[in-house]
Amino acid sequence: MQVILKQDVKGLGFKHDVVKVRNGYGLNFLIPQGLAVVASRPALNDRAEAVRQAEFRQEGLRQAANDLSEKLGQLTVTLAVRTGENRRIFGAVTTLMVAEALAALGHEVDRRKMSIRGEIRELGTYQVEAELYRDIKAVFNLEVTALA
Repeated sequence: MQVILKQDVKGLGFKHDVVKVRNGYGLNFLIPQGLAVVASRPALNDRAEAVRQAEFRQEGLRQAANDLSEKLGQLTVTLAVRTGENRRIFGAVTTLMVAEALAALGHEVDRRKMSIRGEIRELGTYQVEAELYRDIKAVFNLEVTALA
């Protein structure tokens, strides 16, 4: 069965994509969750108009994401956390903490679009990947230091 995605679905496609899925997945999950609609002729016509309008807006977003990607690539974010013995961190560093540190520097990045490479349990420098746009990702350094 073919469906039109109403929003981005990880591992399947992006908003307004026409994808082929198994009947059960489409009818029992995607459509009831509001993630997709059946790809009928009227729905395809609506999709075509929506795509034309979205393309105009998306070019500005793509350019802004490129600019932010270049800025973040050169940036090292410093995060001070409480530590115990042997430089071990109390708890773990989360993407929410990284997003707040970026916001303090004036860069708004959705925490749900970030992934930390490896688990941060000790002080040091780590890499964080942020998905800024469909195919634009930024990798920046996160330096975890002890709270003074």
